[in-house]
Amino acid sequence: MPERQYLYKGRILNLALEGPYEIVEHAHAVAVLVERDGQILFVRQYRPAIGSETLEIPAGLIDPGETPEEAARRELAEEAQLAGDLEYLTGFYLSPGFCDEKLHVFRATHLRAAYAQPDDDEEITIEWHDPRQVLQAARDGRVQISASAMAGILLYLSERALGGGVVGSG
Repeated sequence: MPERQYLYKGRILNLALEGPYEIVEHAHAVAVLVERDGQILFVRQYRPAIGSETLEIPAGLIDPGETPEEAARRELAEEAQLAGDLEYLTGFYLSPGFCDEKLHVFRATHLRAAYAQPDDDEEITIEWHDPRQVLQAARDGRVQISASAMAGILLYLSERALGGGVVGSG
């Protein structure tokens, strides 16, 4: 295996060459699926990288020394001003052909109010939507969604299709 040569080392990502491969080392992340009465909680925010607003489920990077569950609790409080019981649903790599970022997805139930200061650079709006409508709007190009939102929607819809009932409660 060729040695990894770093071209850039940053705060949340590093760019390296390993033989013919360009590799992005990226901080791992969490996302939290929150459901209420057949709707999913989304956060709407502007994303400079794509020059557009997105609908996402609460999500963010795992800080150094933080477990995925601790990060999920923090992100849920910061972005949605909520706390709850967390259940680990799955984890997956976002784009393993060039990036090592792994997303850990949790479900929050038994919701209660919480407070945490949002990040200084985040201007987010909390919205509840029918996941089928968001999925259709994304298919039609009427809304941009993140990979975490797509994962949350598909996990929610697949559980309902399999007879698992309502995802989450609270």
